[in-house]
Amino acid sequence: MGRGLPYQLGVTRSRFLLLFTFATVAAGAAVIIGWDALQLDRKVPSLVPTESRATSILIEKQARRLTLWQNDIALKAYDVSLGGDPVGQKQQEGDSRTPEGRYAIQFKHPKSRFHLALRISYPNDEDRQRAKQRKISPGGDIMIHGLPNGMGWLGSMALRRDWTDGCIAVTNSQIEEIWSLVDVGTPVEIKP
Repeated sequence: MGRGLPYQLGVTRSRFLLLFTFATVAAGAAVIIGWDALQLDRKVPSLVPTESRATSILIEKQARRLTLWQNDIALKAYDVSLGGDPVGQKQQEGDSRTPEGRYAIQFKHPKSRFHLALRISYPNDEDRQRAKQRKISPGGDIMIHGLPNGMGWLGSMALRRDWTDGCIAVTNSQIEEIWSLVDVGTPVEIKP
């Protein structure tokens, strides 16, 4: 009578089942992460009607909060993650600080390496002048964005610490909602 595959491989049946289960779970996780990383199902949300859109965005760094405002009414508020060294004004490229000041949404990036991104108009004239005086680059590419492609499964766990290079991060479902409520040109104020 022939022996089964586990015995031919020199492992016990229980060890074989354990290895098989681990391999199946690992393969499933790889498929899910790969699907998210490639953004095969990314849908770019449509803008809501003009009368329902936010008229400004307020980011409060110390509170780790982004609030969408429509005139003097708060529409929505979100917890955020900031740059890895968030205290203080962004001084130069690579300092991992989130800037402070008045900006605007410059453009929407539907195919960024993060799940949707709204580019903020940093550096403004004041930021450039300050950097010029110090003979350094002010940096750029400051965005409000979702999680890195392939990491969407982290959800709100990703907001437990500051991890960006100076951007403002929210979950993927939140950036989809923000995307639909915010148009290019919307003013952004970032407070300490």
